[in-house]
Amino acid sequence: MANTPEKKVKDRIKALCKAYGAYYTMPVMTGMASNGTPDILVCHRGQFAGVEAKAGKGKPTKLQMVRLVDIVRAGGTALVINEDNMGVFESWLEDPAPGDNLSDW
Repeated sequence: MANTPEKKVKDRIKALCKAYGAYYTMPVMTGMASNGTPDILVCHRGQFAGVEAKAGKGKPTKLQMVRLVDIVRAGGTALVINEDNMGVFESWLEDPAPGDNLSDW
């Protein structure tokens, strides 16, 4: 995979997960997963989060937003993270609780 700006965001998210001891996985869309599934699924201190990584001014697609809202409705956390708001994800790792930052997108 090329070292794209979005890959750099994903790499930073993974590094934070490792630093905080959080479990994470990056689902591979092979026809078995739901389209729009967030890039990174995280479990930390008993809390679940779906994290959609974006670079620059990138925005989630409509289907990605549907899946993120589904996560919130199920009691999890849904976050859209880019280079400028990485602190939002780190704050969640420090004190995981259900919530989202979807209104920012």
